[in-house]
Amino acid sequence: MGGFAIGVTEFATMSLLPYFARDLGVDAPTAGHAISAYALGVVVGAPIIAVLAARMSRQTLLILLMGLFAAGNALAALAPSFGWLVAFRFLSGLPHGAYFGIAAVVASSLVPANKRTQAIGQIFLGLTGATVLGVPLANWFGQAVGWRWSFALVALLGIAALIGVALLTPRDAPDRTASPLAELAALKRPQVWLTLGIGAIGFGGLFSVYTYLASTLAAVTHVSAFFLPIVLCAFGLGLTAGNLVIPRFADRALMPTAGVLLVWTAGTLALYAFAAHNIWTITLDVFLIGCGGALGTVLQTRLMDVSGEAQALPAALNHSAFNTANAIGPWLGGIAIGAGFGWTSTGWVGFALAFGGLAIWFLSVVIDSRIEGEPKLVEDAAE
Repeated sequence: MGGFAIGVTEFATMSLLPYFARDLGVDAPTAGHAISAYALGVVVGAPIIAVLAARMSRQTLLILLMGLFAAGNALAALAPSFGWLVAFRFLSGLPHGAYFGIAAVVASSLVPANKRTQAIGQIFLGLTGATVLGVPLANWFGQAVGWRWSFALVALLGIAALIGVALLTPRDAPDRTASPLAELAALKRPQVWLTLGIGAIGFGGLFSVYTYLASTLAAVTHVSAFFLPIVLCAFGLGLTAGNLVIPRFADRALMPTAGVLLVWTAGTLALYAFAAHNIWTITLDVFLIGCGGALGTVLQTRLMDVSGEAQALPAALNHSAFNTANAIGPWLGGIAIGAGFGWTSTGWVGFALAFGGLAIWFLSVVIDSRIEGEPKLVEDAAE
């Protein structure tokens, strides 16, 4: 429920942009700052909250984070001006990364080690389900009764998630051995940075295609706006299918699964330029691109494996990395389009970014193999 609420407010705001822009008296490019403010809140809030709340009970922290999220969206619904809306959107984004990060740590602690990624994938189903059901619902709701009521609906979803966490999440005592400095110590580990780099670069291509999908359907596929929700739904179904199936493989072979996902993503993005000319082929390809979104779940588990005792900060930073990808992908895609390469060039941009992520993945695997080989060399020398 928490993931669903977060997914709705993150993605639905893009479709509500024309309505609050008109109501608050700003043009569309200016209105886009409300979307950027939320992403900035995610990037800033994830590490700060994870570090400062290191000694807090995880159940209590989840309740407070969802309370802050609900309050931010309720205030956005009441925003008297565009400036206040931007401020409240920033506030709404602050708990996003920390909430997912802490929820992933809690979920993985409740299952056997060989089912951790599946548990994290189930949390992410809220986020992926929002792209299938929540975003169209919020958009319809915003058109029918006003954009403010869409934010109010998200606030109610946040309250429902808060109540669910309070009633159903196991109560835990604060970890007195944890500290902000201990959490920050995880940043000394090269594998943490490499994993974050895989997400920040390798995931950028998905956002490059998603951002300009509506324009591509109109200019290249030559279909009416009626088909946009259908293709967006296919993307959401791909994300959901990926998070249902792929974590089962990741729990058996984590890094190989991440590598295969990056190759899969590169391949489906390369096909995008050829698939975009037909509504059936682009819909299928967008579904397949969405399946590669399970990379986020896989990397969440990887961060837990390479972070040592400090779990909260790296887990939260995973979402800062993906919001970085959300900035890099559309930016590079926009440069390619502006340079005259056409709307489908976003697929080739995504292809290059996926291979960039694959290169970082390869470096991480090489370092892993060397670290695993060092104990063997010591044993051989002792013999």
